[in-house]
Amino acid sequence: MKIAMANDHAGTALKNVIKDYLESQGHEVKDFGTYDGESCDLSDYVYPAAMAVGKGECDRGIFVDGVGYGSAMIANKVKGIYACVCQDPFCAQLSREHNDANVLCLGGKLIGEMIAMEIVKTWMCTEPLTAEKYVRRRDKVKEINDELCKSLS
Repeated sequence: MKIAMANDHAGTALKNVIKDYLESQGHEVKDFGTYDGESCDLSDYVYPAAMAVGKGECDRGIFVDGVGYGSAMIANKVKGIYACVCQDPFCAQLSREHNDANVLCLGGKLIGEMIAMEIVKTWMCTEPLTAEKYVRRRDKVKEINDELCKSLS
């Protein structure tokens, strides 16, 4: 699987740990930066990464900032992105099972490396539920997304 990764200065260290893990599992990682701890603007990195997922150039995205919400707010502006902030493995499981989230947002200031890795492992290996009620609910969200978000070109 090809994973887009992005972060701000608060997420660089955790992103690097996650990136190493994903590559060790055979995933291809496209790292949109940033690459150090210097103060930066999150949108400069998350937006291009979200675009890559929205356009189908990457299968999923994992974005790390201070608390995760900035990344989710930016990413969810892009058509075809369903970004969720997860702070524990149970939320990661539900974000995939119920919502088929294609972007995981993590807070490097809120969770430690051990919890983050459990979240990533759970999120990466959980598939969406196929029961009619979940499919129907996801389809409604997709209709809203298709109606309100601009096409990617």
